[in-house]
Amino acid sequence: MKVTGNLQKMNSEIRGTVHYSLSLGDHMIVMNDLIGKDMTITNLHQINCIKCGKITKTSFAQGFCYPCFITAPETEDCVLRPELCRAHEGIARDMNFAAEHCLIDHFVYLALSGGLKVGVTRFTQVPTRWIDQGAESIIIIARTPNRYLAGSIEIALKHHFSDKTNWRIMLSGENPKIVNLIEGKRRAISLLHPDFRKYAAEDDQITHITYPVNKYSQKVKSINFDNIESFSGLLIGIKGQYLIFETDTVMNLRKYSGYLIELEY
Repeated sequence: MKVTGNLQKMNSEIRGTVHYSLSLGDHMIVMNDLIGKDMTITNLHQINCIKCGKITKTSFAQGFCYPCFITAPETEDCVLRPELCRAHEGIARDMNFAAEHCLIDHFVYLALSGGLKVGVTRFTQVPTRWIDQGAESIIIIARTPNRYLAGSIEIALKHHFSDKTNWRIMLSGENPKIVNLIEGKRRAISLLHPDFRKYAAEDDQITHITYPVNKYSQKVKSINFDNIESFSGLLIGIKGQYLIFETDTVMNLRKYSGYLIELEY
């Protein structure tokens, strides 16, 4: 079957293991059903902005044209750096957007995703955010009433915990060492200023996520879709927003959001 459309991040939900689907053109493709099958992804050399739809030569922030990149609320500085959020002061590119995305409860969490990392997400993005990061185990450290406070707590903890995901290790299916997340949470809270400790989450629930991967590889290489016409391979798993192929090759679909492709499977 051949399907043509603009790439976007895969939808995901937990059904025992993570269940992935991809909207491409007029089709909704159940990606889990393609594991164990060959597929070909062809670059049709057109990028449409995921915000306005216009054709753009270069993609910014995973799918935006430059005018949208510098004006859209989805690309404001606090998206990547929550501590820069000013919505609580009434300052944002779009206050209606901020009311739904910044001025709501946020979680600060510890996750095992290619190692132990600290992160921030709004409560409406649980567990999607964790799945997109390929996190396998997660514990919530704190719950705050807005994005700025969550970002401020994350900044305080970045001196002691990484805030980055090592995608190569994450895709190897291994974490460098055994980590007790409850002990990690206790340590994180002890490191916080008393003004931040009042947001500490009382619940020590750990969320575990299992991904549909038949086989991991110790060494993976990422496809640079800008430099190829097409790629063919046997799909052996999906983790985060990555397709994992039998040739130890992976492709980050979200990175190429807006790219017009043909998918044959």
